[in-house]
Amino acid sequence: METIFWWLLAGGAIFTVVSVLIGDVLGGWLDGLEMPSLDWFRPVVLLGAMTTFGGAGVLLTKYTGLSMSRVVLLALAIAFVVGVLVFFAFIKPVANSEVSSGFSMRELTGKIGEVTVPVPEVGYGEVMIRLGAGNTIHTASSFDHKPLAAGTRIVVVEVAEGVVHVAYLDT
Repeated sequence: METIFWWLLAGGAIFTVVSVLIGDVLGGWLDGLEMPSLDWFRPVVLLGAMTTFGGAGVLLTKYTGLSMSRVVLLALAIAFVVGVLVFFAFIKPVANSEVSSGFSMRELTGKIGEVTVPVPEVGYGEVMIRLGAGNTIHTASSFDHKPLAAGTRIVVVEVAEGVVHVAYLDT
């Protein structure tokens, strides 16, 4: 039985590394199915539990005087707990997270940015505003009809007809 534990430990570790490298392909096999209970059968959860079962079995066999049936039951319990922890600490939060670069123009009001193309008293220039993990460039006009030089920090006062109306940001 100890040989089986070693094979599960080694095989689980190897497949876990492979799963991390090509996890999108393996995880994608179950994506089309509409059964929420199948989330438990993600490769990371299964391979993590399999590796834990093998490792726990090796350690319990080597360092305790328990019978083999108790070693198997205890190793299964440990693998189950680790599988649950991996699922709720890693899989579930990642599945519920959303990464998007989309935004609404209404969200720009109150945002701080920088003038990239000078904004004249009357007319249009360009400003760069940081949103999330990226920057967006927008056509801008001066809200209080004062010229804004390139590099000036600004705040978006309002958005109208696709143009951001900005004012000098006095820190």
